[in-house]
Amino acid sequence: MASKDPGGILQQLRQIAARMSAGPRGAGLGLKLLVGAGALAYGVKEATYTVEGGQRAVVFNRFGGMQMDTVLSEGLHFRIPWIQYPIIYDIRARPRKISSLTGSKDLQMVNISLRVLSRPLASNLPILYQQLGKDYDERVLPSIVNEVLKSVVAKFNASQLITQRAQVSLLIRRELFERAKDFNIILDDVAITELSFSREYTAAVEAKQVAQQEAQRAQFYVEKAKQDQRHKIIQAEGEAEAAKMLGQAVTKNPGYLKLRKIRAAQNIAKTVAQSQNKVYLNADSLVLNLQDKDNFNLLLGK
Repeated sequence: MASKDPGGILQQLRQIAARMSAGPRGAGLGLKLLVGAGALAYGVKEATYTVEGGQRAVVFNRFGGMQMDTVLSEGLHFRIPWIQYPIIYDIRARPRKISSLTGSKDLQMVNISLRVLSRPLASNLPILYQQLGKDYDERVLPSIVNEVLKSVVAKFNASQLITQRAQVSLLIRRELFERAKDFNIILDDVAITELSFSREYTAAVEAKQVAQQEAQRAQFYVEKAKQDQRHKIIQAEGEAEAAKMLGQAVTKNPGYLKLRKIRAAQNIAKTVAQSQNKVYLNADSLVLNLQDKDNFNLLLGK
């Protein structure tokens, strides 16, 4: 923690003492200078210390105890050797993972882990040192995290811990912030990193999900069968209606059936005409009597 190395000054004084001790008279004087220089360098080293960036220091006095109104910031500081000595804290946030096994509202065991970013409250470092020392996080965080986790998790069922994870995390964060303030600790962030259940409960949940998927698949097949049935009924009704209308048309106008035959023959002739291969058709395959002059003219579109 020394702010400067007195080695350079000490080396120069040694050289001077060596030159002065070359004669018998200078030996005693050189030794005195050497001892004095060593004492001076040691005094300078013990009387100063440096607080690095991201740190704060409190001062303990051997006679008066902790100086409760003193929190030293970064830089070079002086002290009275052997009477005062500094206790330096790192006030930067440090991550810590804490795990806990607790029970849910429906008595399911839950293994939950938190990532906590914590730092000491700089203005209350003297109190923090008096109450908890330098290892404050080791003394406080595991206990208050377990306390808060048991309190919050017990308010939710196991399934709610999954579906309402954001709300659970918010409640844990809020209660931990308040509990940490009681010990002069600031929590910059709290996050759930792991949430798992017992093997039995996990297997039961997976089996339930499989059963739900099977039920949904069966329901899909039932709905599909119903739709196919409705489609066939509608199709049959349409065909029956078409047959009925066709029967009525034939009954009212006997020439309608002949017209349908002619239209069919025209479609066949059109298909054959578009083919590059030569095709010979029997007149009977056209379902039309070509000997009938009227039929022949209708087929030619005359």
